[in-house]
Amino acid sequence: MPNLRLFTTDDGNSNHNISPAQSPAPNTLRKPDIPRTRTSLSMNDADAEQYDEHTALLSASDIIPRSRYNRSGANTPKQDRLSRINSFVGSLHSRKISRTGTWTQSYPASPLHTRTADLRTPRLHQSIMGSFIFDDRMWYDQFTSTDWVHDSIADGHRVLRLRRLKGWRGRLHLLFDSMQGWILVLLVGILTAFIAYFIDISDAAVFDIKRGFCSDRAWLSHRQCCLGDTSCARWKTWSEIIKSSKVSTVWIDYIAFVAWCVALACLSCAVTLFSKTVVPSHIAATFDENLAARQHQRSGSSDDKDDQLPRPLTHQNPPPPSIYYSAAGSGVAEVKVILSGFVLHGYLGARTLFLKVIALILSVSSGMSLGKEGPYVHIATCIGNVACRLFNKYNENDGKRREVLSASASSGVAVAFGSPLGGVLFGLEEVSYYFPPKTLFRTFFCCIAAALGLKFLNPYGNGKIVLFEVRYVTDWAVFELVLFAMLGALGGALGALFIKASKLWATTFRRVPVIKKQPMLEVFLVALITGIVSFWNRYTRLPVAELLAELASPCSKGAIMGTGLCPAAEDIPGVIAYLSMAFVIKAALTVVTFGIKVPAGIYVPSMVVGGLMGRIVGHFIQWLVYRYPGSWIFGYCSNSTSGAIEQCITPGVYALVAAGATMCGVTRLTITLAVILFELTGSLDHVLPFSLGILFAKWTADAVEPLSIYDLLTDMNSYPFLDNKSSPVFDSELGDIVPRLRLDRTIDTTISPYVRANDLRIKLNQLQDAGELDGGLPILREKILIGLIPVPDLEFALDKLETPEEETMCLMSSQQSINSTHHGWSSFHHSFDPDAVSVDDEDASFHEPADLTPYIDPAPVALDVHSPMDLVYQCFVKLGLRYICAVSDGQYRGMVHKKSFVKYIKTCEERS
Repeated sequence: MPNLRLFTTDDGNSNHNISPAQSPAPNTLRKPDIPRTRTSLSMNDADAEQYDEHTALLSASDIIPRSRYNRSGANTPKQDRLSRINSFVGSLHSRKISRTGTWTQSYPASPLHTRTADLRTPRLHQSIMGSFIFDDRMWYDQFTSTDWVHDSIADGHRVLRLRRLKGWRGRLHLLFDSMQGWILVLLVGILTAFIAYFIDISDAAVFDIKRGFCSDRAWLSHRQCCLGDTSCARWKTWSEIIKSSKVSTVWIDYIAFVAWCVALACLSCAVTLFSKTVVPSHIAATFDENLAARQHQRSGSSDDKDDQLPRPLTHQNPPPPSIYYSAAGSGVAEVKVILSGFVLHGYLGARTLFLKVIALILSVSSGMSLGKEGPYVHIATCIGNVACRLFNKYNENDGKRREVLSASASSGVAVAFGSPLGGVLFGLEEVSYYFPPKTLFRTFFCCIAAALGLKFLNPYGNGKIVLFEVRYVTDWAVFELVLFAMLGALGGALGALFIKASKLWATTFRRVPVIKKQPMLEVFLVALITGIVSFWNRYTRLPVAELLAELASPCSKGAIMGTGLCPAAEDIPGVIAYLSMAFVIKAALTVVTFGIKVPAGIYVPSMVVGGLMGRIVGHFIQWLVYRYPGSWIFGYCSNSTSGAIEQCITPGVYALVAAGATMCGVTRLTITLAVILFELTGSLDHVLPFSLGILFAKWTADAVEPLSIYDLLTDMNSYPFLDNKSSPVFDSELGDIVPRLRLDRTIDTTISPYVRANDLRIKLNQLQDAGELDGGLPILREKILIGLIPVPDLEFALDKLETPEEETMCLMSSQQSINSTHHGWSSFHHSFDPDAVSVDDEDASFHEPADLTPYIDPAPVALDVHSPMDLVYQCFVKLGLRYICAVSDGQYRGMVHKKSFVKYIKTCEERS
C-alpha cells in the first residue's frame, strides 16, 4: 500500500516515519534568536563539475539561458519587459498588472506583511486577518501551472474571514459574496450575445461586398438590401458599376470576387499578427496553431530512468524562440489547456478580444472555408476573463476564475449554434477540467442569458438565433437506419482523414522556410486559390453557414429546380455531379485553410463537408426510389412517390446526419453534438438518426485516428495538458521517474534555519535558467522534508527585501533542530566551517533577518518512491498539484513536476 505523507510541522503533529530524535520541535510564537553559524547547500566548484543538466524538469529545449518574453505588434521590434508585480530581478511576467487585495487596508511593505501567510487553515481562536493577507501571490508566472490546492485553501481563508463578521454587516457581505458569481455569469452571457450580434451583422454585410453593394445603404447585406429576394434594383453588382465593352460582365464579377477575397483575408491576417507573442524556447515549446511543431527527439534507446526525461540542449546551441498568435485559429485547444490549469497571460485579455473580433469579421467575410463558431468559444472566454476583474474574489484566485471561464466558454457555443443545452454539455464534455455541480448550474444560467440576449437582438431579422435552423415534418423509414449508420461511419472516417491530412499539410508545406517566416504569404495563397476555384460553383461561393442551411433544409411541396437541391427525378444525376464537385473543392480548401494565421473555426466547415457528402447520398437513395419503386426495400415509399418529392426520402436529413458525423470525427464531441442537432431541428423524431450516426462516427474515427483535432494541437504544440478523461495503464512506480537528487537545489536547515539571501538568489536563478518557473526548493532538516518554497514565491520574497541580499539572512524554518550537534549530510562536512559566518564578527554586517516562513508551504504533498504510478496520476489529476515530492523511509529523494509527468506519459504513449 503506497504511503501518502503530508508533512506538517506547524500544529505540533509528528511527521510520519520519523524517529523521536528527528522530530521537529513544536511551533513557537517566539522569534528564534539568530544563531552564530549558518550554512546552505551551495556547492563549491569541485562539486559543481560532477553535475550536469541531464535531469531537466521540462523539455530538451528548456534548459538554456533565460531570455525575455515579449509581446509585440506585427513587424514591431519593440519588446516589453516581463516583470512580476514589485519585482525587479529576473522576472518573467508579460507586463505589469496591478493586483490589489480584496480588502482595502494598507499594510507595511515588509515581507512579514505583504504576502499570504502559511497555507494552514487558521484555528478558530486565531485571527484570520493575521494568518492570511491578500497580495500578489495569486498572479502566476507565464507558462506555469495553477496551484489548485493553494487556490482552494486561499478561498477557504476568504470565506472564513467573511463568516467572522457578525451582525447585519456580516450577512450583507456573505450575501454579496454569494451573488458575485451569478452577476458575473449574467454579465458574461449578455456581453457574449452583444458581441455575437455585432459579428453576425458585420460579417454578413462585409461578405457580400465581393458581389457588390446596396446603392442607397452600402452597409446593408444583399439579403437586407433586397429583403430576401435574389435580386433587386437597389443592389449593384461590380459588373454594373465597372462597365467595359472589352471584358465580359462575368469576368468583371470574377476578378472583383477574387480581389476582395484576397484583400479581406490579408487584412484579417494583418490584424491577427498584432497578437504576436514570442516565447523563449526554454520557457515553452511552440505555441503555434499551424500544427508544425515538432518536439526534440531523444537519441538512443536506453530504458534508464534518466533517459525517460528529455535531455537539455547546450547553451551554445539553443533552439530558436517559439512564436504564437493569440488571435489566430479557433482558440478552443488553448482554452481547454488554460482551464486545465496552464497559465497563458494575455491569451484571454482585452487586447486579444478586440483583435480577434475584428479579424474574425474579416476572415469570415473573405469567403475562405472557415467558421466563426469555434472562435466564439475563445471570444466568450475572453469576456469572462475580463469580467472577472470586477470582483477580487475571482480576480485574485485563478481556481475560482476558471469556474467563470468554464461558463463563459459554454456560452460561446450557445450563441454559435443557438443551443443553450448544447453549450452546457460542451463545457462538461470538451473544455472544462473541473466542473462541480455549482459550476454546472451557473453555466446553464450563463448559456440561457446568452441565448435569450441574442434572441432579443435578432441578428438575422427572422426571429432565429442561427441562420441554419431547420424543421422536418416527415418521419424516417426503418430501412434508413442502416443508411444512417453507414453515413455515420463515412463521416467519422472523413473527419479522421481530415486530421491526418491537416497534419501532413502542416508538416510539409508549412515547413517551407518562406511560409514559416511569412504567414501573410500563406494566407494570400490560400485566399487566392479559394477565390479562383470557389466562384464558379454556387455552393462553394456561399457562406458556410448559409450553405449548411441549404443542405439541411427540406424541400417544400412542388419546389423543383433544375440545378438546385430540389430536383425532379430526371435531374438528380446532374445535381449529384454538381454537389460532388463542391464536395471535393470544400474538402481540399478546408484542409489547407485550417491553421493559417487568421481566426478560423472548424465546426461548421467540417459540417459543410459532411453535409455535402450526406446530400449526395440522400439524392442517390432518392434516385433509387424513383428508379426501382417496386423493390421490397422501398416498399414504404410505394405510396409516397406520387406526392411531394420528399415525402419518403428527405436528403436534408441525410445531410445533417453526415454533417454531425463528420464534426464528431474531427472534434470527437458526442452527446453535445446530438443535442445541438436536436435543437437545430426541433424534431424529436430525428434524435435517433442523429445519435446513431454520431455513435458510428465516434467508433470509426477512434479506429482511424485516436486524436481529435484539438488533442492533436495540444500534443504537437507541447502544451502540458494532463487529460483527466483518459485511463492510462502503468507498470511503473514513482521512483522510476524521480530525477537524480540535486543537493544544490535544496535548502538544508539542519544546522541553522537561517540562509543568506544571495544564496537563495543563486538557487532561484539556477531553477529559472533550467526553465523550472513554477518549481520549488524543498526545505530539509536531517534529510527530512519539512517544507517547500515555490519558485514564484521565493522570487517575490527576495524582490521585496529592503536590505542588500549579501547582508540579509532569511529565516526558512520556525523550528530549531533537536540535535544541535548534527552537522548535516556527510557530503557537506568539508564545506561547512562553524566559524566562517558569525553574527558577532566585527567584520560581519547583517541586517534584521527576513522571515520567509509565510511563503513556505509547510505541508507539501509527498509520496513514497514505491507508490504506483496510478496513484501519482490520480494525485496530479484529482488534486491539481504542481509537483509531488518523493520520499523513502521518511527521507527526501526528489521531486516530480506535473510537466515532467505529462512528458513521461507522452513518452509512454509514443513507445507503445
